[in-house]
Amino acid sequence: MKFLCLDCDEPMKLHETAGPDEGSLTVTFRCPECGFRVAMLTNPFETQMVKSLGVRVGGPAGPAQPFEQLRSALASPRPDAFAGEAGSAEGPGCPFAAMVGEGAVAPPAGAAWTPEAEARVERIPSFIRPMARRAIERFAAEHGYATIDETVMDEARGAFGM
Repeated sequence: MKFLCLDCDEPMKLHETAGPDEGSLTVTFRCPECGFRVAMLTNPFETQMVKSLGVRVGGPAGPAQPFEQLRSALASPRPDAFAGEAGSAEGPGCPFAAMVGEGAVAPPAGAAWTPEAEARVERIPSFIRPMARRAIERFAAEHGYATIDETVMDEARGAFGM
């Protein structure tokens, strides 16, 4: 993604980053031609989502190497990259997951879910449910919770800024 200066039609350059401060991240871009600046501010939930995706603000320092993104993805594959099977309750998943996932490391065992928490997570729209479940499980692991109940879900929701 790039920001363009409407007056100069030039790509904006990364000028400054700040945060995350109280869960928010500020990124400032500047036009190299006219000096116009624009800032982007994320809320805590957006910041958490960006962190969970492994995004680095500012991009690489040097020119991109051939297949750089693909090589880095293959070097450290996410065990949950192909979570969900076609027709499962977790969503459609990837139709090639069985072929690609052969020999893959199994995802780490997560915290146990109480029936009330399971019922509550089932109310999340199916297209976002797997991501929400993983985010809550990550939150529970980071905070040392062995069981995910409604209290943990409320804390996670607060931490995500929702």
